[in-house]
Amino acid sequence: MSHPLTEKLNPEQAAAVELPAEHALILAGAGSGKTRVLTTRIAWLLSTGQITPSGLMAVTFTNKSAKEMLSRITSMLPLNPRGLWVGTFHGLCNRMLRLHHRDAGLPEAFAILDTQEQLAAIKRVLKLLSLDDDKYPPRTVQQYINGHKENGRRAGDVDAWDDYSRHLRIAYQEYEKQCNREGVADFSELLLRCYELLSHNAAIRAHYQQRFAHILVDEFQDTNRLQYAWLRLLAGEQGAIFAVGDDDQSIYAFRGANVGNMQDFQRDYAVKHVIRLEQNYRSHGNILDAANAVIANNKQRLGKQLWTDASTGEPIRVFEGASDFEESQFIVEEAQTLIREGMPPSDVAILYRSNAQSRIIEHALFSAGVPYRVYGGLRFFERQEIKHALAYLRLIANPSDDNALLRVINFPTRGIGARSVEGVQEKARLEGSTLWQAACGVGGRSAASIGKFVHMIEAMRNQADGLPMTEIVDMMLDLSGLLEHYKNEKDGEERVANLEELINAAATFSVEEDQNPLIAFLSHASLEAGDHQAGAHEEALQLMTVHAAKGLEFKAVFLSGLEEGLFPHDNSANDPQGIEEERRLMYVAITRARERLYLTLAQSRMLHGQTRYGVASRFMDEIPQSLLKFLNRGYAPSSYSAGTAYNAAPAPKLNKSTPEHGLGIGTKVEHHKFGRGIVTDHEGGATGNVQVNFEQHGSKWLAVAYAKLTVL
Repeated sequence: MSHPLTEKLNPEQAAAVELPAEHALILAGAGSGKTRVLTTRIAWLLSTGQITPSGLMAVTFTNKSAKEMLSRITSMLPLNPRGLWVGTFHGLCNRMLRLHHRDAGLPEAFAILDTQEQLAAIKRVLKLLSLDDDKYPPRTVQQYINGHKENGRRAGDVDAWDDYSRHLRIAYQEYEKQCNREGVADFSELLLRCYELLSHNAAIRAHYQQRFAHILVDEFQDTNRLQYAWLRLLAGEQGAIFAVGDDDQSIYAFRGANVGNMQDFQRDYAVKHVIRLEQNYRSHGNILDAANAVIANNKQRLGKQLWTDASTGEPIRVFEGASDFEESQFIVEEAQTLIREGMPPSDVAILYRSNAQSRIIEHALFSAGVPYRVYGGLRFFERQEIKHALAYLRLIANPSDDNALLRVINFPTRGIGARSVEGVQEKARLEGSTLWQAACGVGGRSAASIGKFVHMIEAMRNQADGLPMTEIVDMMLDLSGLLEHYKNEKDGEERVANLEELINAAATFSVEEDQNPLIAFLSHASLEAGDHQAGAHEEALQLMTVHAAKGLEFKAVFLSGLEEGLFPHDNSANDPQGIEEERRLMYVAITRARERLYLTLAQSRMLHGQTRYGVASRFMDEIPQSLLKFLNRGYAPSSYSAGTAYNAAPAPKLNKSTPEHGLGIGTKVEHHKFGRGIVTDHEGGATGNVQVNFEQHGSKWLAVAYAKLTVL
């Protein structure tokens, strides 16, 4: 006879809930009810008297998940949630450190530094050590410190092989001293300090190992090495770890997540109980079949097959635009049709691989007057790097713009401190002038650094005269040092991509004859930034990266930019592990859709103000054609079909004569970025396009006029 708590669960869910007190791995597929299983397991353990509330710990990755878990448990059982240890890794470590602050070497009221406060502390260290901000950007040092902490390494454990790495290690050492002196801890420190507490104090370790007989972990695939080591310390020899996760949805390697922890857990504990939750309660059959077909191409996975007892549903719709503009127009028009037919706007999501792709979609939404909300991020014109770039453009148009000047006078850093800026502001106040006028006449110790800034803006203004908008933006990004600044940041790729997308925005911006192009473009940017911002309670279309979409679901999903180099991303091209993570990301994207899924791509896309030609993503070829419905002419399958090598060339079209530019089929060429390749197709005249199959980067369409190909 089934227990009242499990009578409404499917057989696999019920089996997971009622497992004995031993280590277990629950492979929970997308939409398979993992949260229900996890919370019911806790309620079942408590209601059957196997454990008291103080005898279990449940670990989640977000405060939202922890609150939802507590809410569900207390709705099942009449108990006081305060006795339960349910929270995030950081929250639980904080709780433990507060109880044992003396043993952990912390003051009772130690403060926790948030990300910005940690950055400010690091800047103080760099200033103390007289380390150049340009060579050692504070954010890079922050990532260096946190990365080592998350791998369990103190400054003394870090290797240094040259002057640069030695100075980074010294900065880490000094930062540790400063934090200890001030009695503060950053987020990474909470876990590392708690791990060290348990490692070095046998009495405290034994206490928690005896107390927590059951340790339940949500999203186990997202744990990093230190988190897994911390869990193992807590479990000891007697505790039972109930790990719930999905290796097919491990998409956070860039944050340190180690998908291998699932296989390590299975091996380290000789886990007998592995239960697969494969019944999906979210999506129609065709969507699940597509997801299964894609993820099956990954070799390093524990394996499962999603299924549903719902109908197969509608076919997956595919649209190929001639350009990214046509692609975005289709998405917006189709979304409007869905809304007119009664679908709530909040149930329609537009997904993209990288943030920079949102700009052209946002523009299409703006032009159509459709309210939208960017989930988990900022709208394009509200992003920090774009605001900096626009501030420089505003100074080119009007140097009397005080707000713009204050934003960038010392960004990127150029040795103009807060005191110098205050001096300029005081001078402007006394003279009744603008900050620019005051800066032009400043004297004293700050004259040299402020003078360089003034000369830079004047140089921009002189060069901008008569240039097209694309070249103005390009020139500004170069002279200001913005592009170089973000290129030097460890994780600055996304910001660089956004700045390059600003060039595309300038390239596609049309100006009336009687308008000043720069002023018109700045007005356009301001209007797009401020208009169609959905209110807190207003129904709006949802825009987001695929990473931000994890854990969410929508009736209709548009997955855009399905081209090689975009999805999968260029950065993963030569790394089998990277391609497997990109494929997991594709699996996550597909399984966000409940009823209707659109896959869209473009034959050409603007990149750095120039048109580039691409081929369909290999992931398109991995979906059975029988599941797809082509809404227009249909894409030409890429050269990444099953059984075909990654860089295999398309069949040469030998009926074409040698074009005017001389790059005929079979010509061997070299590109500054993609390396060596061979021409496999061409179109157009002297300024046409060629398709080149590169040895390392596969097949790409390039514009002859801009590609700068060298004939070998």
